[in-house]
Amino acid sequence: MKFENDEDVITRINECYSKMSKGKKSIATYICDHYEQAVFMTAAELGKIVGMSESTVVRFAMSLGYDGYPAFQKALSVWVSDKFGSVEKVGRKFGKSSEGEILSTILQSDMANIENTINNIDVAAFKTAVDIILKARTVYIVGIRSCEPLADFLHFYLNMIRGNNVIIKTTSVSEMFEQMIRIGDRDAIIGISFPRYSMRTLKCMEFANDRNAKVITITDSVHSPMNLYSSCNLLARSEMASIVDSLVAPLSVINALVVALCMRKPNEVKADLKMLEEAWNNYQVYLNDEIDFASDNPMMIGNIIARDDSPA
Repeated sequence: MKFENDEDVITRINECYSKMSKGKKSIATYICDHYEQAVFMTAAELGKIVGMSESTVVRFAMSLGYDGYPAFQKALSVWVSDKFGSVEKVGRKFGKSSEGEILSTILQSDMANIENTINNIDVAAFKTAVDIILKARTVYIVGIRSCEPLADFLHFYLNMIRGNNVIIKTTSVSEMFEQMIRIGDRDAIIGISFPRYSMRTLKCMEFANDRNAKVITITDSVHSPMNLYSSCNLLARSEMASIVDSLVAPLSVINALVVALCMRKPNEVKADLKMLEEAWNNYQVYLNDEIDFASDNPMMIGNIIARDDSPA
């Protein structure tokens, strides 16, 4: 494979990942998830960590278009230095800006991301995703690092709409596989990942695809490696205006998914929410054990108030 001279090392890994052997995929996964440590390792040290020979690590580097491991390590060092230099870049960009100007710039950037998503998202893919989620026996959800809150949010609301939802939570690839060991052709997985892409998430999607499960991805671009094993791609722009990942547009897409799912089975959702509200009331989750500061008569444990007001 030919590479552009200005392509960074992680982009090269993403482009080559689908054609790599299992051994090289293990190396790629470790580097992408632990680049802060990998950048200082020799080929022998990296090989020992992932259970591969030093020669396999060298061949991995050369398969990415580098003359050898030292050239690869230098490219990785440049990429890591660039990432760690993001704070300085933000300082140069916003150093003379007031807090109000920073607020306006970030909000406008998020608005642009949402507008771009509206104009480019595949509506047919969105409808397919709704169909897949409703028909699946079990829906698995995986999101790592900054995408974890998105996965949690989606899991929370899916539990209100349908049963049998599993959120995959761990830092170990082997433990992730243990949590989805029963996935099959009647199930679905939703993988959420944005730059920097998580190879752990990609591994889960590859595993699910090998088991003939339906694979949905929520990612930023047609060039994202998350699309490799997905039959349904929901693309949301996540361009950053600072060191913080902009996940506003992805969250809006997830919101739309939840609403569309509710509209497809309103009676079931209404019944589930009614049962949930009854549980809240019966077990005093939100009502009697909290103060309603919006009311002139705060509701603090009704029975106690009643006793205090009763004649002596």
